[in-house]
Amino acid sequence: MKQYLDLCQRIVDSGQWVENERTGKRCLTVINADLSYDVANKRFPLVTTRKSYYKAAIAEMIGYLRGYDSAADFRKLGTKTWDANANLNEAWLNNPLRKGEDDCGFIYGAVARDFPKPDGGSIDLVRKVYESLKAGKDDRGEIITFYHPGAFHMGCLRPCMHSHHFSLLGDTLYLNSTQRSCDVPLGLNFNMVQVYFLLAIMAQITGHKAGEAYHKIVNAHIYEDQLELMRDVQLKREPKAPPQLIINPDIKSLKDLETWVTMDDFKVEGYECHDAIQYPFSV
Repeated sequence: MKQYLDLCQRIVDSGQWVENERTGKRCLTVINADLSYDVANKRFPLVTTRKSYYKAAIAEMIGYLRGYDSAADFRKLGTKTWDANANLNEAWLNNPLRKGEDDCGFIYGAVARDFPKPDGGSIDLVRKVYESLKAGKDDRGEIITFYHPGAFHMGCLRPCMHSHHFSLLGDTLYLNSTQRSCDVPLGLNFNMVQVYFLLAIMAQITGHKAGEAYHKIVNAHIYEDQLELMRDVQLKREPKAPPQLIINPDIKSLKDLETWVTMDDFKVEGYECHDAIQYPFSV
């Protein structure tokens, strides 16, 4: 957890205030942060300096891999993270493309599973990467991206963590994930879990060993109404040893992930943490 706390301290010590138009709040901001997660040795990056939750983060990533575009589907799987963006985002509520309650539009996994081609049709990026890795192939472009600037107006939120580049060296699978923007007190805990999980599950379903997962954050920030809790509470706490994520070994294919997998197929062992901190969330 040292790298997480070091980033938090860096923002507190040297961040610059930036106005955020979407939320109407100021953010204390730094540019560029690089984190890495030791998936090979099962050091699960679940934050220990406050009580943290992992199943909603995993559920959201599985929803992306399934191509979900409805907050209702995300909820059914086990996460409410899209409720506010689908139903409380004023700009999206006034968007004529919104189909009704819980509709998220053309977001994240919906883009990746049906990425439009300029000459017509579309490509399923998730399946392409899965099938290549399953066959032991790596063309140096095994990239799942959720980022389509031409389609931003068709969804309730631009993707934050937007690209995932897999690399195969021998029988070991690596991952480089890129995030354009990160709410560090709330979002980063979520995103760290997701990067770790994505490498772990892709290695498992393609039959490879998991290596290191690398996480690039471009704009890392703390909202003004989160600063006091981060500076005076969380950063005063000593981190504890990382837990382990246990994944059901019966998950063996992309089809398994698409069909029967639930949050009961994941558990954490050895998690010790400090008390919860109720950070404000900005829509």
